[in-house]
Amino acid sequence: MKRNRLLAAATGALLAAAAVVPAGAATASAAPAAPTLTNLAHLDFLLDDVPLLPGVAGHSTYNQSAEPTARAPWVYANRNADGSFTRVGGGPITNAAKGWYAQGTFDADDISRAAVVYLRDWKQNGTTSSRASAYELLRELTYLQVDSGPNAGNVVLWQQHDGTLNPSAIPADQPDPSDSAESFWLARTVWALGEGFAGFRQSDPAFASFLQQRMSLALRSLERQSLAKYGTTEQANGVTVPGWLIVNSASPTAEAVLGLSAYIAAAPADAQARTDLQRYAQGIAGLSSGGVGQWPFGALLPEANSPTFWHAWGGMQPGALTAAATRPHDPGLQQAASTDLAQFTAQLLASGGPDNGWTPTPADRTQIAYGVDSRVEGLVAASDATGAAGLATLAGAQAAWYFGANPADTPVYDPATGVCVDGINGDGIVNRNCGAESTIHTELSMLALDAHPAIKRLALSLTHTAATDGLQVVEAEKGTLSGSTTIVTPPSAWTGSANWSGGAYVAASTGATVTMTLPAGHPAARILPIADLGPDGTASSGSGTTSWTASVGHRTVQLGSTPNVRQGAQGIAPTPVFLLPQTLPVAAPAGATSVTATVHGTVRLDAILVQPVVSHLGLTGTGRLDVYVNGTSGTVPQHLNSTGGVLAVRYDGSGHQVGAPIPLNGHGTVTVLPGGFTTVVPR
Repeated sequence: MKRNRLLAAATGALLAAAAVVPAGAATASAAPAAPTLTNLAHLDFLLDDVPLLPGVAGHSTYNQSAEPTARAPWVYANRNADGSFTRVGGGPITNAAKGWYAQGTFDADDISRAAVVYLRDWKQNGTTSSRASAYELLRELTYLQVDSGPNAGNVVLWQQHDGTLNPSAIPADQPDPSDSAESFWLARTVWALGEGFAGFRQSDPAFASFLQQRMSLALRSLERQSLAKYGTTEQANGVTVPGWLIVNSASPTAEAVLGLSAYIAAAPADAQARTDLQRYAQGIAGLSSGGVGQWPFGALLPEANSPTFWHAWGGMQPGALTAAATRPHDPGLQQAASTDLAQFTAQLLASGGPDNGWTPTPADRTQIAYGVDSRVEGLVAASDATGAAGLATLAGAQAAWYFGANPADTPVYDPATGVCVDGINGDGIVNRNCGAESTIHTELSMLALDAHPAIKRLALSLTHTAATDGLQVVEAEKGTLSGSTTIVTPPSAWTGSANWSGGAYVAASTGATVTMTLPAGHPAARILPIADLGPDGTASSGSGTTSWTASVGHRTVQLGSTPNVRQGAQGIAPTPVFLLPQTLPVAAPAGATSVTATVHGTVRLDAILVQPVVSHLGLTGTGRLDVYVNGTSGTVPQHLNSTGGVLAVRYDGSGHQVGAPIPLNGHGTVTVLPGGFTTVVPR
């Protein structure tokens, strides 16, 4: 109740947009009830019985002899022409007689996360069938876990429909065999075990005790592996990164932290688990990167070996740090999470949404439920934990993706059936299949929305993306070249940790210039040149500096200079190529038509990122929401171009509201705080 009163008081404008009523009348009690969104029918359809084969060395589960089957979701579901679905496994069928797939029918990744969905539905809605499904999924998951021997605690990823385990799939997983070392699926097993123990602790103590034993088994495995390296660091292209993340990635580590946080809340006396939680959370926070106007704008990067790669999928880090911040109390963890959510996520939304890959330019613009849910859950959790009302607004804006405010401009979830989609391609084409991972993360979002009626109403009211004015890319190789320049097209755009934007770059030396045309009619913008800064020791290695100017009519504006090389060890990075965007100190003025690079030394110039000083997201539907995002460290005025009266609410760089909502006419001026954002809704 306290949370609902806070939202009603601090986000009157948000509720006004969602309910389309005057702000003064907008309260949680006055707003119309929104429909229930959670519908597990399609996830239920994906579930199937799995034989728990006896006598398999190292594999057993709870009450196996008395209950010789469990349940698991098929990995994929292909949509048929009539709208129905066919369940399929991973890879081609390799044994038609047995129905075996090259990978398998079921996998631990989806079994674990499906268990979390049913556990949360049971907890939130008291659904008896969800309790039963969670029980069976957890029994199945623990059967996949190795219970003894040198790999004890690790987990087999794939299983065939007849119960046969497939430790070495085709193509091979990493690790191979899949139970030979720690993995994403071990981390997700910890997530499910933690929430499972908390869920069953009172209703079924015997089963909870078994889950606790398996949690201990999993943690002992992690303590032998990544946690044994706690306190060590690595170098990745000269950047110091934590050396104790699960498979060197914050993505699986965050999901383990979610499980550990739930577990510690239910088992506060487990001191070793608390230590493990704290250490993993510190590692995740150690990948907080950039800041206001500096790529990646305060994001928690996912991969320790790549300081130039962010992906939306597997992005549970902000939610995980929020969960861990109070166990034990560590405000630094919450600060890292809130910076990611209030600064980076606001910029992400204004730039088109949760893309599958910024490498470092938005290269893979596919968007999937896993990425969307990661943002939604993080925003909701941090808003609850900190009272930052702006994060609740951003949560509604991000969740609107499911209801039409997405690159395809169409709803991608049907609450009547529980059917979702497997993603939206970069060209806006919708993949209408609906497999386990997509269904799981869609339903996790729906559970979060159903628990937060104000955010749900806002999301449902925003069904169309009217404007995105955020990051844009201008390719160097498409510019006007003079002097000693060569356009180089490498065999692959992918370097191992980043992409050459557009698949090419310009190699240039002293005296050369590259002039790049800016998008027409752009506002004042920060310019972030991207060049290979890696000192690879070859003749093509950069040296010296590059100076930058902008053309505004007959004027030339000096924007600053950038180094062409940055010293530092390649370390664990897969390549010496280091495509880190660098921010010029002076913004290109509004109306600038081009930016010119003048080379002093040698450089491999890829592109420039153009970041508006104030980026803009506009969403419409039965409601309307505009979000203005400040990419600078100073307060910036923003002129509005709306019709009718509006309410503007200002938020700082942590998403906290600053001052009271400001009533304006549609053509007034608002201010956007340093590193913060301002929302505008009708009144």
